[in-house]
This record gives sequence, structure tokens and C-alpha cells, in this order.
Amino acid sequence: MTEALDILAIAAHPDDVEQTCGGTLIKMAEAGYRTGVLDLTAGEMATRGSAETRRAEAEEAARHLLLSWRGNMGFPDARLENTLAARLSLAVKIRELKPRVVILPYWQGRHPDHYRASELGYEACFLAGLKKIDECTEPHRPFKILYSAAYAPVAPSFVVDITRQFERRMAALLSYKSQYGGGDRPDLFPNEAEIRERLAAIARYYGNLIGVRYGEPFVTRETMRVDDIVALSVRSL
Repeated sequence: MTEALDILAIAAHPDDVEQTCGGTLIKMAEAGYRTGVLDLTAGEMATRGSAETRRAEAEEAARHLLLSWRGNMGFPDARLENTLAARLSLAVKIRELKPRVVILPYWQGRHPDHYRASELGYEACFLAGLKKIDECTEPHRPFKILYSAAYAPVAPSFVVDITRQFERRMAALLSYKSQYGGGDRPDLFPNEAEIRERLAAIARYYGNLIGVRYGEPFVTRETMRVDDIVALSVRSL
């Protein structure tokens, strides 16, 4: 039986969380929280790399991310659909893992799998709290749902400082050698230096918003609560 997770990131493909919320997962693991990643597909439709290769790379990345758990639902890549069967099977997995916080992809995006993963994850989190959907598992509904927004053209609800975690996050992403190994199509497969420059630029932008070197942005649908306005940490002037 899997021990309950504090934080579970759900993503469409292996290497998605490494780009969007990997630094935050590392930071939370370092703080003592049990973190996990649930990839919905194996990314088998990518131009390079087989499902087996990408699963092995995901396990290596998990070590860099300091994850307590990583799994894969085995849904079809590039054909991800929000069906009743998919929602129910994901809901049962959420009941087994019992996360308090779930991180989902932002609900809009270029890749259909990404926004479907967001929709599917949200609805599964709701269904997971219904007693009668599965007699073998106990109901569990996550307390908080966050949306990773690194590639979304929206103002973040908040940004996490990942300055100390950035290099480890890069090591996790570069575990996917089948995807980030350069090659004869630099427009499709940039080399390691180019990948580092791109991700550093994005993280620098969000870090600058809160006065740190590197940051990861998140969006919440609900309003954030503040109890002590004197303790707010980002300067206005």
C-alpha cells in the first residue's frame, strides 16, 4: 500500500513536470513533504524514443526530483481523451495516493494532451471524493488544486522561488536524453546549451517578478488568503 502523498503532480507526458514545476517539487521534498508524479501517458508518440526508453528516463528524473513516488497511467499519447473510464481510473489512483495538493497543467495550451490532462485531472479529483464510485478504496478529495503556468500567457497567482533547486531541476529534465540530445534538426531538437538558455530565461522572468533569480509560476482558480499583510515578502518599491 502506497503511503499518502502531500503533493501529486499530474502531467500528460514524462518530462512535462520537469519543465513546469520540477523545482517546486524538489523544494517541497527538501522541506520534508512526500511528493509524487503521475504521468498519464508514456509519450510514445514523440518523434524520438520508445515508451520503454521514456519510462526509464522518467525513473532517472524522479531521483533528481527527490520524488517519493512516480507512476504512469498508460493512457494513449497524442490521443488522450476525457472519457468516463479514464476519469474513473484516475480517480481511483488519486484515492490510493491521497494527495493533499494536486498540481495540474494549465487548462489552456498548444498540445491537446496538456489541456485534456488538466480537465481530466480536475474532474478525477472531484470524483475521487464520491463514496460510491469504487467500493475497494476510501473516498479522498485533494484540498488544493494548483495549475503550473510556466508556458501560459497569464499573470500567476503566485511564484515559487526555485533558485537553489534550478540546477537539480535541469538535471532531471536532461535525464530525457532521447528528447534533449540535439541532432540534425536543431529547430526540433535543441542541444543542451540551448535548452538551458531557454528554461533559464523563463525561470529568470518569473523569478524577477518576486525579486529572486529563478521562479516557477502557478495559478489558482480561487482567491488566495493572507492573514498577515506585514509579513508579505515581495517589495512594492
